[in-house]
Amino acid sequence: METEEHKPRIKPIIEGAESLSLGISMVVAVLIGVGIGLGLKKLTGITWLLWIGVAIGILAAFLNVYKAYSKQYKEFEKLAKDPRYNMGKSQKDDDDDDED
Repeated sequence: METEEHKPRIKPIIEGAESLSLGISMVVAVLIGVGIGLGLKKLTGITWLLWIGVAIGILAAFLNVYKAYSKQYKEFEKLAKDPRYNMGKSQKDDDDDDED
């Protein structure tokens, strides 16, 4: 039993939490934006400031999605450079060398 390779148990939990946190962060960003808009509306009495807050919240949610996409794309680029995940590029390169 001790000779078995110990796999990290916490890594899948962290990856799952990161995926879940994207959805939560989107909702929280919109709610914070609405809260800011409502606060500005109460302070100033100007109704359209509520919509400015909503827009800020939605833009923050899109920014969170963009950041998560960028992070995943960087991970994909790392995997693409790994020979195990090359998807046949090495075979194609070998064939090209034979033609010369």
